[in-house]
Amino acid sequence: MTGNLVLFLNKIVLMDASEARDRILLLRKELEKHNHLYYVANQPQISDYQYDLLLKELQELEKEWPEFFDPLSPTRRVGDDRNQEFTQRNHLTPMYSLANTYSKEEIAEFDQRVIHATGHPVTYTCELKYDGAAINLLYQNGRLVHAITRGNGISGDDVTGNIKTIKSIPLVLQKTGYPESFEIRGEVIMTHKVFNQ
Repeated sequence: MTGNLVLFLNKIVLMDASEARDRILLLRKELEKHNHLYYVANQPQISDYQYDLLLKELQELEKEWPEFFDPLSPTRRVGDDRNQEFTQRNHLTPMYSLANTYSKEEIAEFDQRVIHATGHPVTYTCELKYDGAAINLLYQNGRLVHAITRGNGISGDDVTGNIKTIKSIPLVLQKTGYPESFEIRGEVIMTHKVFNQ
């Protein structure tokens, strides 16, 4: 049997092109199903971790067999959480999703890439990940103009009315010296205390 040795999920697997193509097609179909369940139906059936493992496997297979490239692969896009009940607005700059890792080796590789890019070691500050709704706030002349969800990374839902109910988000900036127009991004979360109330 001829084929390529592929390392994914810390396992080495021997596959020929036909097996790789079949697995790639299966993973794409499975991931599209879970994207729909998560982003459209709001009924996820697998954990984020399980989803990330499937996506990572697909990324590794597509890297090993570039002849099966598909611009519509789930690996080529950011999740899309837009809701057509809201007005859609474009971000001034794309709003990308962060990559996940579940191994010390990938963290070490990231550190080496940072050192290579900066030319010197860096110090990191880590915090627990909040899993909420990514939001992009657009301020013009110190006033909140739009609050837009990540959406597909290019455009998202205009949820300005909803965001105005969050008292910690300033509607008008109190200080001076900020740019005439700028975006600030963060994560909207609900604390356990508020959830329990």
